[in-house]
Amino acid sequence: MSDALTTFFEAWSITDATERSAKIAAACSADITYSDPRSGGRLAGHDAVSDYVAMFSANAPGWTASVVSSDEVNGYARSIVAFGGMGPDGSLMVQHGTYFSDAADGKLTMIAGFVGTGAPE
Repeated sequence: MSDALTTFFEAWSITDATERSAKIAAACSADITYSDPRSGGRLAGHDAVSDYVAMFSANAPGWTASVVSSDEVNGYARSIVAFGGMGPDGSLMVQHGTYFSDAADGKLTMIAGFVGTGAPE
């Protein structure tokens, strides 16, 4: 599952719509569901997920998303993802999210993201 997650989050920095969609299709099943605090609900299918990811690359040009760590239990994965790039003030910014995912036949079927790493503050 870690290869599919890595491929999925690589798509977040791709500005070309065709290339981004192809990367998401390579990582996700056709009936993928995706949700995070900014998605406005559960998104379903490659097109909806690709359109949402496009908003990230449009609103945060030059930023990347990468899997920092991942572990699995009973077929589910928990991953910490770092989103980073230059902030509005010109300094480097990094934000982390925790993502839970499920896969079948090597492709992601569900991804649910949360802000932060869950560590106590």
